[in-house]
Parts: sequence; structure tokens; C-alpha cells
Amino acid sequence: MIHNPWEEIDLMTYESHMSLKSVAQLQLLNQMMKEQFESYGVSTIMVLGIAGGNGLEHINVDCVKKVYGVDVNPDYLLECGKRYKSLGNVLETICTDLLQEALQLPHADLLVADLLVEYIGYACFQKVVNLVGPQYVSCIIQVNTDESFVSDSPYLYSFECLEKVHCQMEEAPLTNAMQEIGYKSLQRQERALPNGKRLLRMDFCCKD
Repeated sequence: MIHNPWEEIDLMTYESHMSLKSVAQLQLLNQMMKEQFESYGVSTIMVLGIAGGNGLEHINVDCVKKVYGVDVNPDYLLECGKRYKSLGNVLETICTDLLQEALQLPHADLLVADLLVEYIGYACFQKVVNLVGPQYVSCIIQVNTDESFVSDSPYLYSFECLEKVHCQMEEAPLTNAMQEIGYKSLQRQERALPNGKRLLRMDFCCKD
């Protein structure tokens, strides 16, 4: 059985790397996720690659009735559930590999995919969007200034396993992929990281 490399990466290692001052992706993603959650006034949200639940503290339970947290790593989801017990039945975790053929996912009004499409590719992401059927899709992709997609850090060795599944995302092909399945661009926002890389948020809505 082929395992997804994300099952091999320890959550503490991942978050320690992402939160380093020289990387600062965990902090910036947290700010950007708050904006993603508050942009469209939806009642159901699905977060792909939820990991330990970074950003979930911004969920307004007076408005949002269900949040689906999806990840391939069961340990991530276990920790996510512990951290956000306050969300109660609003949070439902789903352990699944988005690359599997017999994928099943519930509907959500907003689909959030941050630093996720890079690990499943455009075609698989199209499949996921079609399964979930959201009104809105909000993605964050990383814009690199060099050939390295993982920022330099003492934890770098832990992410070598990702090289076999990572695909660099580009704005135009992602936009085209979304247009192919009936979604038009809504907005884009770009934020700088301390190491020169950037996070690009791209939002889409269903044309119907």
C-alpha cells in the first residue's frame, strides 16, 4: 500500500518549522484564514489539509454551523479535535487521502485549500471541488523566489519526503483549471513572507 508522505511528518515538527521567524507561514496563514472565513457569510466550510487546526479560532459559531476539517494524517486530526473542543459539534474531522479514486466528501458552501493544491495537482483539485460543490473556493498558494519550495530551517530534512508529490502551482493554470469546471475569479491578494517568498490568495465563485 502506498502511503501519502504527509502521514510521515510529525505535527510538532511541521508547526515548529512553519512558525520560525524566518519562515512565519503559520502566523500569516492564520491571519489570511480569518479573512477567508469571514469573506462570504457562509454556514458550512470545508478546510482541506487542516493539520492541527491553525486558524479555526476565527470560526464564528453564531454564523457557521459546520466546519469539515479534512486531512490524510489521523494524528493531525486527533490533535485538531483536542485543541478545538470549544467548537463542539460544529467541527467534524474527515481522515481521507484526496488522491484516492473512491473519494467521498460532503457538501460545503466554502472550500478552503491553503498550501494544499501543490500536493494533489490541478486535476485532483478539480475533482475535489466538483465533489464538494461549493459556492466559493478560496486557495492560498506559495510563490517562490527560488527553486526550493520548503523554506530553509533546522527541520528541512523532515520534509524531503514531500519532493515526490510536490508540484509548483502557478496563478494562470490554477485560474484556467477553475474556469474549466465553472468557477470564475473573484479576488486575489498577495502577502510577503520574511524570506522573500509570498502567499497568494485566489478566490473563485460558481458561475451558476
